[in-house]
Amino acid sequence: MRRYESIVIVDPDVSSENRVPLLEKIKDLIQQNGGFLVKIDEWGIQKLAYEIMKKVRGYYIRIDYCGTGLLVSEMERSFRIDDRVIKFMTILLEKEADIDRIKEELAKAAEAASAASAEQAVKAEDPVKPSDDIQADSGEIKTEQDSNGKE
Repeated sequence: MRRYESIVIVDPDVSSENRVPLLEKIKDLIQQNGGFLVKIDEWGIQKLAYEIMKKVRGYYIRIDYCGTGLLVSEMERSFRIDDRVIKFMTILLEKEADIDRIKEELAKAAEAASAASAEQAVKAEDPVKPSDDIQADSGEIKTEQDSNGKE
């Protein structure tokens, strides 16, 4: 199986409720064609390098997946038909992708993220302790006049 990455630019005027079915359709296509979805990364609205279909901005989505050439051609056919998609591009990341290794990497990343969030939660619960070297002032304020005799 090969590993691919597709960048899809969706019309920025499409609401988030209408983007969700597009993402679900992509997930279903990958599963139906025997592929493995690694990650869907939504980059959000970005400025386009040049105007496309009279639009200067687009909603970027990065899809990382493993599959065959048939899966890629089916996804691209789907993108061409869909009016919400302004532009798309698919590139080959790896010719021989090891799905087990990719699953291990995803598990390690998820583990590290959960450990980091747990560590932040513990830090948030600990109250800030005042430093021991800070001593209370006696209440007297010395000015330059007091020390020099003159201002």
